[in-house]
Amino acid sequence: MSHKSFVWMCLLPLAAVTAAFFVLPMAHLLVTGAEGPRGLPEYLAIIADPRYRATLLNTVLLAAATTVATLIAATITGLFLQRHRFPGRAVMIAILTFPLAFPGVVIGFMIILLAGRQGTIGDVSSRLLGDKIVFAYSIYGLFLGYLYFSIPRVILTIMAAAQKLDPSLEEAARSLGASPWAVLRDVVLPALAPALVASGAIAFATAMGAFGTAFTLATNIDVLPMLIYTEFTLAGNLATSAALSVGLGVMTWLILALARTFTGNSVAAAG
Repeated sequence: MSHKSFVWMCLLPLAAVTAAFFVLPMAHLLVTGAEGPRGLPEYLAIIADPRYRATLLNTVLLAAATTVATLIAATITGLFLQRHRFPGRAVMIAILTFPLAFPGVVIGFMIILLAGRQGTIGDVSSRLLGDKIVFAYSIYGLFLGYLYFSIPRVILTIMAAAQKLDPSLEEAARSLGASPWAVLRDVVLPALAPALVASGAIAFATAMGAFGTAFTLATNIDVLPMLIYTEFTLAGNLATSAALSVGLGVMTWLILALARTFTGNSVAAAG
């Protein structure tokens, strides 16, 4: 057998899987989106229709807020855990990364137990303030749920990147009189920039497409995954749901592609 034949034989299973699970479903989705009454303009509905446009805006803003908050919390926590050794550190890391094992529905249920009508926050606020605080079913509850499953992903990336930092650079900056904040701003964060961009892109993309948590909590707010679900199951509007799915996928892919231009292959590996 020639080398060329061997290579093609090895690539054949990959080509078959790619065609069956990616190319054909995507092609079918694209065709379905254009088969509605409006034809190809169906793809513009996500921008032209006021309801869809508002839902898109809600989804993007929620994903962006989740990404920013996740990067801040995970960077501080990841750097601290990477650079300090103390009793219980391994347990803390395990607890912080444990949400990776939870599906979105479970996370949504946990938010309901925390901030739902019968949740802990509601009981405490009712006793202390005489008014029950309930926000599990609003954008704030959804934000908290997204934050819960985004932080573990970013923490692991930041810890891995912080482990590779050259300590001599920080020592040199301190020897020149730089304050701890200046070292963090001018040395540590620029060195972590590729990891921050990569993990931030993954956090944003995950928040854009998260369904299980939104399905559990999004009763007072529309986000794209829930809109696609309701258009498909309740309205039976296959063309619109397909067009919205393509739009969501394209926007998420653009974010990942943009991040990939700044970080090389790290986003591809993380995603």
